[in-house]
Amino acid sequence: MARRIRRSTHGGLDAWPGYVDALSTLLMVVTFVLLVFVLGQQFLSVALSRRTHALDALSGELAQLQRTLSLTENQNQKLGNMVASLTVERDKVKTQADELTAQIAALNGLMAQKDQALTTAGDTAKADQASIAQLKAELSQLNTQLQAIAQALETAKKDSSAKDLQIADLGNKLNIALANKVNQLQKYRSEFFGRLRDLLKNQKGVEIVGDRFVFQSSVLFPEGSADLTPEGVEEIKALAQTFKQVARQIPSDLPWILRVDGHADKQPIHSRFPSNWELSSERAITVVKLLIAEGVDPHHLAATGFSDYQPLDNADTSAAYARNRRIEFRLTDR
Repeated sequence: MARRIRRSTHGGLDAWPGYVDALSTLLMVVTFVLLVFVLGQQFLSVALSRRTHALDALSGELAQLQRTLSLTENQNQKLGNMVASLTVERDKVKTQADELTAQIAALNGLMAQKDQALTTAGDTAKADQASIAQLKAELSQLNTQLQAIAQALETAKKDSSAKDLQIADLGNKLNIALANKVNQLQKYRSEFFGRLRDLLKNQKGVEIVGDRFVFQSSVLFPEGSADLTPEGVEEIKALAQTFKQVARQIPSDLPWILRVDGHADKQPIHSRFPSNWELSSERAITVVKLLIAEGVDPHHLAATGFSDYQPLDNADTSAAYARNRRIEFRLTDR
């Protein structure tokens, strides 16, 4: 029996180690491929999310510019109505001038007839001369009126040209003013986010997404609750101090607000709130109330709730749900 075992060990061909090596190598290759695939999926997901939020920001700015353009068109329409009114008035004056011109022509014809009658009727010369003098006086009066109407017509033309220039100038000034307002708001938004970034650079669960500063709900609220944690209260108080410093520098004629947006995930909730609408809205209102208590002007604050309809991550994972439960701060125009 011992001889058979040795013969099997030394004399035969043992292929089992080769099979083990091959299977190990194949397992490592499959693991590497899966790892590359997972990392690629993560990178693609992050890139798509950033582009989606960048598109949302551009859509918001486009909507604001469209509202501004609508206001400009309304002003242009009012000025156009004024020009149309002046044009109608000018046409009326021109019609009156034409009528007076016709009357003058008729009087000239009448005077010619009177002159001819004087050559043939010597007995009535004195009476005709008096009539001619009267007609000449009337003609002089009509000429004076015609000159006044012509002067009024010229003034109306000048006013119409001046209105056209004024409309063009107002349009240019409005475009320049809008550009300046957008640049001013962008300047203070950048300063505000820069200060918050310095303040919260080491804070876990806080990030900047597009033109928004995002706090994960776990940083501020217990799960399913709209009551701030002690740590959340301190974070909002620090934010309020930074915001007040920036707000003092913003010109009073610049219409702006700090919008506080509450977001939830799409999981059904099991708390005192009927739905995620109430939960997200109540969390935003809680933050706004604390900001007001810390001295922030309520005229420059707005609280909005988005429920679970504006997710940052559409995956059905715990990490995605946690990322979607958040409070966002956006410094924007009113």
